[in-house]
Amino acid sequence: MYKVVIIDDEPIIVEGISRMIPWDKFGCQIVATANDGIEGTEIIREQKPNILFSDIAMPGLDGLSMVAGLKSEFPNTEISILTGYRDFDFAQRAIRLGVTRYLLKPSSMDEINEAIEAMVRNLMAKHIIAEPTEGEPEEEEKADNNAASSFIVNNAIKYIELNYAHKLTLSEVAEKTYISQWHLSKLLNRHMGQNFSEILNHIRIKEAQKLLKDPSLRIGDIAEMVGFVDMAHFSRVFKKNLGTSANEYRNKVISKE
Repeated sequence: MYKVVIIDDEPIIVEGISRMIPWDKFGCQIVATANDGIEGTEIIREQKPNILFSDIAMPGLDGLSMVAGLKSEFPNTEISILTGYRDFDFAQRAIRLGVTRYLLKPSSMDEINEAIEAMVRNLMAKHIIAEPTEGEPEEEEKADNNAASSFIVNNAIKYIELNYAHKLTLSEVAEKTYISQWHLSKLLNRHMGQNFSEILNHIRIKEAQKLLKDPSLRIGDIAEMVGFVDMAHFSRVFKKNLGTSANEYRNKVISKE
């Protein structure tokens, strides 16, 4: 039986899809439901469903990021969106990220049944019999270079660029991009050629370079402004990235102006 998860903040919709669809007929079984995106993503990580029906316009949820995270981390999971969000561009982007069907509420039973049939066909075409597998290495490689993974990496970098000044962790960025820490770490290494700490430090040093052009700012203050709590650590990272000390860099920049 294919495992199914349903996520929607309207309980009546969750109950309706659960009860009115002849799941056995499709070789499917509902293993869990949720009424918000945060609980839903936790359930998905726990259950690893073959099929997901989900709204993407729920409070506190970035729908596209959730879809991208799921398709990147669980590439074999078939996703159908059931939503009242009537935006053609948004729908196109969701489909590019790997969504099988984008259904507008209220959807007919025929539309929902057709979506299930399409998802089951896709699963069968991928030779998935029961639970999603981790995949062979070449399949995983392919999944990590798709649109969903690129979307996740871009979002992660944007989030780091906006939040580098505070004590930022891999865990926080993973939570904001709807994937596990392990998977985000893997994606950053594969797409950027650097680990999380290296990317964060690179962004912090770039900002420090800009601030060093202002002679009124002390180097210790600049280190703190870009997120370093330890001056010695800032000095080591700066020299490792640029091959010179922050003070030498400042003197060269100022002498050129």
